[in-house]
Amino acid sequence: MTDSDYWPGKKFGLPQDGPRSTPTYLRRVLGLGIDWAIAVGISVAFFDYNGLWTLGVFVVLQMVGGLLLAGSPGHLITRMRIAPVRGGALGMLAPLVRPLMVALVIPAVMVDEDQRGVHDRLVGTILVRR
Repeated sequence: MTDSDYWPGKKFGLPQDGPRSTPTYLRRVLGLGIDWAIAVGISVAFFDYNGLWTLGVFVVLQMVGGLLLAGSPGHLITRMRIAPVRGGALGMLAPLVRPLMVALVIPAVMVDEDQRGVHDRLVGTILVRR
């Protein structure tokens, strides 16, 4: 297989375009921005815009969204979801560990050829379009 024959997610059986394909970086950043804006809004309203509380609210939004809907509010608005690479149910570990790793930033920006950050590789997930 040459580089021109490969697209992100191909080795996991994901299509090149459409539902279950990997989302673009723009879509990912937009989803992240939406989640951060929600966290800032909650922090301003209840925690006097404290940075640590803002980060905590962001992580909790990601965890609760992942556990209940396989995606944070930002993921859902931008039509993305978290999927296990082996198929089946998402489970409980991935939605709890992924946000903690995203909060560290570095794991989220270290991506492989499938656009999976360290946080996704650690828990066996991939972000896909809905």
